[in-house]
Amino acid sequence: MLEYGLLKLIWWGLIGLLLIGFAIMDGHDMGVGALLPWLGRDDDERRIIINTVGPHWDGNQVWFITAGGALFAAWPLVYATAFSGMYWALLAVLWALFFRPVGFDYRSKIQDRRWRSTWDWGLFIGGAVPPIIFGVAFGNLFLGLPFHFDHDLRSYDSGSLWDLLTPFALLCGGVSLSMLVMHGGTYLALRTGDPIAARARRAAQVAAVLTLLLFIVGGFWLQHVPGMRLISPVQPDALPDPLAKSVQVVTGAWLDVYQRWPWARALPLLSLAAMLADIALLAWRREGWAFIASALAIVGIIVTAGLSLFPFVMPSSIDANASLTVWDAVSSRWTLQIMLIATVIFVPLIIVYTSWCYRMMSGRVTLDFIRRHDKSAY
Repeated sequence: MLEYGLLKLIWWGLIGLLLIGFAIMDGHDMGVGALLPWLGRDDDERRIIINTVGPHWDGNQVWFITAGGALFAAWPLVYATAFSGMYWALLAVLWALFFRPVGFDYRSKIQDRRWRSTWDWGLFIGGAVPPIIFGVAFGNLFLGLPFHFDHDLRSYDSGSLWDLLTPFALLCGGVSLSMLVMHGGTYLALRTGDPIAARARRAAQVAAVLTLLLFIVGGFWLQHVPGMRLISPVQPDALPDPLAKSVQVVTGAWLDVYQRWPWARALPLLSLAAMLADIALLAWRREGWAFIASALAIVGIIVTAGLSLFPFVMPSSIDANASLTVWDAVSSRWTLQIMLIATVIFVPLIIVYTSWCYRMMSGRVTLDFIRRHDKSAY
C-alpha cells in the first residue's frame, strides 16, 4: 500500500491531468463553437464546422465529468467549498452547456434560417461562456476566495458572483477563452478545407498571439498579487485538518516556486514556445503539428498555474490559515487508494477508445461529404 503522503501528491497530479485532458479534448470543441458564427459564412459552411466536432463532443465531455467526480471523491472539502462559494458561476456554466446537446441535435431538424441561426448562437454561448468562467475561477484562486471554516469544518462563504469579476480574474478568463479559441481554430484548420481552413488558420494565429500577450501580462501582474506561503511544518501522512497550519501572506509569493525549483521556469517558456510554434506551423500549412503545439501550450499554461499555487489548492482571502492545500483537503487513505486503482484501469481505456474513435473518423469534412450524408450529418 502506498504511503498517505504519496497518495496525496499522486492525486494532485491526477486531478491536474484530468483538467488538462478536458482542456485539450473538450477545449477544441468549445473553441470551434466559439468560432462557429464568425467562420461559417452560410449554412453549408456552418454544417461543415459543426460536423468536425459533432461525432466527438459528447465523448469528450467524459473528461469534464470524470474531473468533477475525482474532485468530489479525492478533495471533498475543495468540492464543497467551491460549489458553495462559486455556486452562481458554476450554475452559469451548466446553463451555457445546456445549449450544446440540443444545439447539435436539433439545429438541422428544421430548414429555417432563423431556427438554425438561433442554435448557432446557442452553440457559440456553449463554447465561449464556460472557458471564460473557468478562467475567472482559476484567477480567483490566486486572489483567494472569501471563505472560512468553523470548528466542525463547515465552510462559510461571504462573497458574491460580482466579487469574482475582478480585473485579474477577468484577465485569466481572457487567457482561457483565447487559449481554447486558438486550439479550436487549429483543429478546424486540420479538419476542413479552404476557405474555412484559411479563416480558421487566421483566427487561430490571432488567438495564439492574444493568449501569449495575456499570459505574459498575467505573469508580470502576479508579481504584485498577495500570495501565500506555508510556514508550519508539513506532515504529509497526517490526517487532514485544514485548520492545523500557519500561512503567511506575502506579495509575489505565488512565484516562489521558480526560486525553489529553477527547472519549473521551463513550463511557462514551453507555453510561449508552443504558441509561437503554433503560429508558424499554421503559416506553413502543417496543421497536424500545429494541433500538437497548441495542445502543448495548454499543458504548459495549466501546469504553470497549478505549480505556482502548489501546495495550495483553494486559498482563502479572509482566513489564510483556513486555505486548503494538497495535504489537508483530501479524502481518507483507503478512498485515494481504491480510486487510484480504478483510475489506472479506466483512464487508459478512455484514452485508447477516444484515439480509436478519432482515427476512424479522421480526415477533412467537406461540402460533398455533408451533401452525401444529408440525413445523418449534423
